[in-house]
Amino acid sequence: MKTIVEVTNIKKVYGSNSQTFTALDKIDFTVQKGEFVAIMGPSGAGKTTLLNILATIDEPTSGEILIDGISFLNMKEKQLARFRRDKLGFIFQDYNLLDTLTVKDNILLPLALSKMDATEIENRVEIIARRLGIQAILEQYPYQISGGQKQRTAAARAMITKPSLILADEPTGALDSKSATELLESLQELSQEEQATILMVTHDALAASYCQRVLYIKDGHFFTEIVKGKTSRKEFFQKILDVLSVIGGANDVI
Repeated sequence: MKTIVEVTNIKKVYGSNSQTFTALDKIDFTVQKGEFVAIMGPSGAGKTTLLNILATIDEPTSGEILIDGISFLNMKEKQLARFRRDKLGFIFQDYNLLDTLTVKDNILLPLALSKMDATEIENRVEIIARRLGIQAILEQYPYQISGGQKQRTAAARAMITKPSLILADEPTGALDSKSATELLESLQELSQEEQATILMVTHDALAASYCQRVLYIKDGHFFTEIVKGKTSRKEFFQKILDVLSVIGGANDVI
């Protein structure tokens, strides 16, 4: 199976001289194509720092990262912008949709910016909208739809470019239980049926139970990982809770 994410000995230090804080230290992991992986840990563990580094928003102090076999750490800004556009998709807790554009236009915006053929854009929008169950709201505006529909729109926008990696930052944090479950089921299906590779930061054990694997970070260090394998989601949920109880991670159940 193809390796999409390869993180090797990542370290992130903030500050200088005697006033330093090590946010991440000796972080190593890989993610294979089609995996749906959660990153968990207590507040301040370094989850957001790691996600920001993978998203090219921040840079590590040392270490190496390959996404789809490409290192982006020394890229110039134009190269980095192209890399983000071609290789990464983002799902944020607060949706980041443009209220002046319809749902359809929000979804296709990344393709329009890349000057893709209009027919291909229409085909991709139709396929991803059907997959995420939002065909009926394509002509509506973000202020006219529910939070769950907004987040599925955001997921469609992240998927439309067929990126190598989708990064999801607490995607269920602003959703009610029903909407969160629908989104997680959609992401799970995208992983299993479309071979989408998804890395999700979450505090929520129930959200993490939809993943195939959970990586735990504590105090900036890799703590452990658990793999769902052939266990039921209910059993996996309990395993996730068991580890969280050991490392002190809060669980905000949806």
